Amino acid sequence: MFLERIPAGVYAVNCYVVGDDKTGKAAVIDPGGDVDKIIEVLESNEFKLEYIILTHAHGDHIGGLEELREKTGAPVYMHKNDLHVLKNSKINHSVAIGGVKVETEADAFVEDGDTLELGELKLYVIHTPGHTQGGICIQVENVLLSGDTLFANSIGRSDLEGGDQEQLIDSIKNKLFVLNEDLTVLPGHGPATTIRIEKTTNPYVR
Repeated sequence: MFLERIPAGVYAVNCYVVGDDKTGKAAVIDPGGDVDKIIEVLESNEFKLEYIILTHAHGDHIGGLEELREKTGAPVYMHKNDLHVLKNSKINHSVAIGGVKVETEADAFVEDGDTLELGELKLYVIHTPGHTQGGICIQVENVLLSGDTLFANSIGRSDLEGGDQEQLIDSIKNKLFVLNEDLTVLPGHGPATTIRIEKTTNPYVR
């Protein structure tokens, strides 16, 4: 499996390119901006972009979405509960954070338990509401892409549209902490961690 992190957009969100080396198929998770860098990674590794996947629809995670979709033709996948956020720049804060205005549609929706095939890789969708109502995490092989649900020694904020801290903590405890403790957690912001470390040391979900 190919996996590269690209700090993208005004908040340097962790955008991830996941690729199947055998088939040359790739997915981009949370294109916050810097589309030229994303495309450079795809082209230099001879990948064809199959999916653009949003862990949620906040402005810092979607700043490069429309440009990337236009330049590659790849469809945008997300959870339907965040569609109203994606369609409204006042709710997704895309302008307020100093980025481009984003008000757009998704191409397809994923639900909890869905699997997206990426060549020989399987991307497992885990619905983790709490940061937003449509927040998802994605497990692929020994990696969990956790969006803004779980960070190293922290959790996502819950004071924006659709946020609910009790729900967020419940999602982490009952959807993520039941996974293999050796999973590497790659969040939407900040450094990597593991499920084991967060179960042991994260002060918000002990």
